[in-house]
Amino acid sequence: MAVEIRSFVNEGLGHSSYMVDLGDGTALVVDPARIPTAQLQHAAERGLQIAYTADTHTHADYISGSPDFAARGATFMAPEAAALEREYLGLGDGDVVEVGRYRLAAIATPGHTPDHLSYLLSDEAGPVALFSGGSLMVGTVGRTDLLGDERREELAHDMYRALHDRILTLPDDLPVYPTHGAGSFCSAPGGGDRTTTIGRERATDPLLSMGEDDFVDRLLAGLGSFPDYFRRLPSINQHGLPAYDDVPQLDSLTLGEVDRLVAGRAVIVDARPISAFSAAHIPGSLSIQLRPVFASWLGWLIDIDQTVVFVLDDQDESDLVRQALTVGHDTLAGRLGGGIDAWVDACRPVSSIPLVTADEVEGTLLDIRQDNEWAAGHVPGAFHVELANVNDLSPAEVPDGPLTVMCGHGERAMTAASILRAAGREVSVLAGGPADWAATTGTPLATA
Repeated sequence: MAVEIRSFVNEGLGHSSYMVDLGDGTALVVDPARIPTAQLQHAAERGLQIAYTADTHTHADYISGSPDFAARGATFMAPEAAALEREYLGLGDGDVVEVGRYRLAAIATPGHTPDHLSYLLSDEAGPVALFSGGSLMVGTVGRTDLLGDERREELAHDMYRALHDRILTLPDDLPVYPTHGAGSFCSAPGGGDRTTTIGRERATDPLLSMGEDDFVDRLLAGLGSFPDYFRRLPSINQHGLPAYDDVPQLDSLTLGEVDRLVAGRAVIVDARPISAFSAAHIPGSLSIQLRPVFASWLGWLIDIDQTVVFVLDDQDESDLVRQALTVGHDTLAGRLGGGIDAWVDACRPVSSIPLVTADEVEGTLLDIRQDNEWAAGHVPGAFHVELANVNDLSPAEVPDGPLTVMCGHGERAMTAASILRAAGREVSVLAGGPADWAATTGTPLATA
């Protein structure tokens, strides 16, 4: 009987976790994220007891949900080298654990992190699945600079050797289930599929056909920036955060409570659509429209320890809170009761940022997309800085006068514009991206 494996995908984080039906009424979960209600619901629907949970490495992009399962009685397995400050079964290279009707073998695959393990699931006939975590992915491999630039080359060499000595020796038809994929800042640029096979990667991944030195050079050359919170989450995952039975609700805050929180250096995050933020928003608030990538930008732009107040209208509060908690943002003060209407009804001042079309651009065009997006095609003469660095720009670095901010669609541009408006700049936001600008103006994009 074929093994049954269910994927749970977080598109915004580019993260996949997996549940394995172990054939005896129990299940194994691999690399779950915090508050894993979808996995619990699926197990309940299938009549499965989640008896095991396994982390492939100490995660930097999200808070692990394995402690949630451990609190419900599951055996928590993780690399022994992770030195977690909680009860868990520490595994090393070659360790094998009997899980239901299967065996789970740990394979040391350092590179993405030094403690990284891949897990090979086998039945009596042989291997049936590889959970590769942040080692082998679809069309690429994991990035090796999460511990800083000083170790990225050493870990890239470790990655090459682990892949060639331990992973590519496995059968070509073996299914591979990576934790990171398209949309993840933990991977080098790769394909859009979520799962693959050993043979497919051997045949199609250009990195795997290179010698060791070329592999290292190509891998390191392709690494872009990643959120600052990646530096902190490994330690947080090591020490642990409170567990929740379900996604908590936000407190409804009065205007006076918001005032006191802001006076104490809380930040106001407006998660409404950018069209609503454009029309009217609280001066100084930060626009991060709620969407699948909300968590990444919240974590990147706001320190984990900073208190956050939200402005919402009819957005999915549960989704917002789950995303925030998944990246370790636990200091959520609440939401403004009554939303922006309560602010306006109290005759408090509001600000606005125009959304403009390509033929309405004024002043300097500021492109705040990632470096790889800029290189693939940008408006000639535009000024470029990644969104994460907008807050660090000095006045001398940006031309005087009006700024029109752009990204791929407008959401990130509005985030940048809200930062610039709070700093006193005259800004507008291009509704659309480079392709829209090129179609409107008839001017081809530049590449670099």
